[in-house]
Amino acid sequence: MQQLIYFIQKYKYVLYFLLLQFISLFLIINNHSYHRSKFISSANSITGGIYEKRKSVSDYLDLNIQNKSLAEENVKLKNEIAILRSQLDSTKQFTVIDTSLYHQQYKYIDGIITKNEYHKSYNYLTINRGKKDGVSSEMAVVNHTGIVGVTDAVSNSYARVRSILNRSNEINVRLKKSNASGNYYYGSLSWDTKSYQIVQLSDIPRQATINIGDTIVTSGRSAIFPEGILVGTVNNVDSRESSNSIAIKLFNDMSSLRNVYIINNFDKKEVRDLEQGINE
Repeated sequence: MQQLIYFIQKYKYVLYFLLLQFISLFLIINNHSYHRSKFISSANSITGGIYEKRKSVSDYLDLNIQNKSLAEENVKLKNEIAILRSQLDSTKQFTVIDTSLYHQQYKYIDGIITKNEYHKSYNYLTINRGKKDGVSSEMAVVNHTGIVGVTDAVSNSYARVRSILNRSNEINVRLKKSNASGNYYYGSLSWDTKSYQIVQLSDIPRQATINIGDTIVTSGRSAIFPEGILVGTVNNVDSRESSNSIAIKLFNDMSSLRNVYIINNFDKKEVRDLEQGINE
């Protein structure tokens, strides 16, 4: 308290001057409309800037909540689309519509990548979804840009994903465009470990017309990936003359992944059992 009194005594003239300045400004602003409007305008500009900065900080801190909400909404929409596609397929095949035929073939589960490898020969990712979320092995993993990989091992709360950047992978794909007869050309996708941005497409028939920029998508011929999931674009066709291998530039930046969707094919077991019985 004594220090405060000492401070006031020491700077009493300065404090008195500032008080008079404040009173004079108050009287000017209060008694002159022009000065009052200028003061209000300046005050609004300053407070508006402060509120805008505070909102920017608040929005940044809320990004995780917003991303989670968007991911949940996207999963809901994808599942609704999957149901509608099943219904459309049923109505195309049957004149009399039997509601028992309507079933959802694919279910989407949202997840977040907690670990991502892309610089090894056999790369794996870890996602925060496991058995308790309905995830099992051999499920497709994608995001809004394209394919990511296939679930490999699953615990109660987490799953390991075999990345598309894994030299043991072979994924059935096709050209998005069809030929003159309306048919598609199919091939196999693999990775030569040289670049995390480029994978290799092989086994495409030599009569297929392929141009740089052509889009590659999943074929739907496996029990894992639905048809039409984006993969990438043709990056180079020159090497095809000697090795029948085409360089494909991935749509996904595999070094920067976060939100993904795990796809459960309800018909996978039925298809696998049928194929195994035929092979035996």
